[in-house]
Amino acid sequence: MAGEVSSAAPAAIDVKRLREALGRRSIVLVGLMGAGKSSIGRRLAHRLGLPFVDADTEIEKAADLTIPEIFDKHGEAYFRSGEVRVVARILDAGPQVLATGGGAYMNADTRARIRERGISIWLKADLDVLMKRVKRRGDRPLLKADDPQAVLKRLMDERYPVYAEAALTVLSREATHEDVVEDVIRALAAHILPPAERDAP
Repeated sequence: MAGEVSSAAPAAIDVKRLREALGRRSIVLVGLMGAGKSSIGRRLAHRLGLPFVDADTEIEKAADLTIPEIFDKHGEAYFRSGEVRVVARILDAGPQVLATGGGAYMNADTRARIRERGISIWLKADLDVLMKRVKRRGDRPLLKADDPQAVLKRLMDERYPVYAEAALTVLSREATHEDVVEDVIRALAAHILPPAERDAP
């Protein structure tokens, strides 16, 4: 795993060169619910001039059901099976910025496909940050419990060691979306550009 990026110091990255260096690879955002994958992903895609795709939205389109409805009618195992297929299909259509669901990266086949066709970025957030964000929405099937914070903590314990396999880690912190997007861009530049090209002239 590459070093974490947590500060938002100004950076003058040549985003056109960054996009060229990306080639056909997708930028794949992974992390827990509330980490900001969709909100950061949309802004990142705009900055890089790439399409943005939300895997959960594509799953809902394919099933003609919302994710809570899929969980209620068919269960989590059915959802996960569909998620693997949908993410694989999306990755075949890169380059793009892809926001995955919190459990997608836990699947070994999905991780392998992401390594082949993309660059994974873990948006890592602390528990208090995640809780503050997920409280704003009531459509999280895995958090329909008496103690959502305990559930979220358990998910962190289970998933963070796997998320740590991502190519890059960027802290999703209490900052503006634009600041976090800059962190992601600088991390990508350090990862795929030669040193001489990481800063614009």
